[in-house]
Amino acid sequence: MPVIIIDTSCMIDLRKVDLLEALLQLPCVFVVPDVLYDGEWLCLAEDEKAALCEEGLEVRELTAEAVGKASQYFKQHASLALNDCFALALAEETEDCTLLSGDSSLRQAAESVGIQAHGVLWVTDELERHQVVEIRILHDALEIFHEDDTIFLPENEVVRRLRRLSRMSRER
Repeated sequence: MPVIIIDTSCMIDLRKVDLLEALLQLPCVFVVPDVLYDGEWLCLAEDEKAALCEEGLEVRELTAEAVGKASQYFKQHASLALNDCFALALAEETEDCTLLSGDSSLRQAAESVGIQAHGVLWVTDELERHQVVEIRILHDALEIFHEDDTIFLPENEVVRRLRRLSRMSRER
């Protein structure tokens, strides 16, 4: 089963549209670095975090080597926060995984070292493909993404998906 390392930015965006639990229903193993789970996921109450773990979210401790690699990435990439680098380092030491992040700089850094990376639009596509949630729910989520000034997505891609999902809803 594919392994997906989740960065905090993606988790926050998916939580805003109530798709975080749906994400965990995809046929993947979802993993978050322990330092992000303990430090950056403060917007989630402990019971919410525990519920996500019960639904399959794995929290992995970074090895000393990964912490060193994260520090190295932090020095190399001025646009990345240290916690971004922790997610990148965990992805690099996890065989055949994908990094899920809302941060385009982090996705670019991942791809530069050969790690596949995606953002929340990939998640909505996967939720649709695997029929995890109704089309209407995905459409509503994309509208929220489109209207939220704190979520940075390519407008043309969001609009394209909104139009397609609207057509699909009318056809049903």
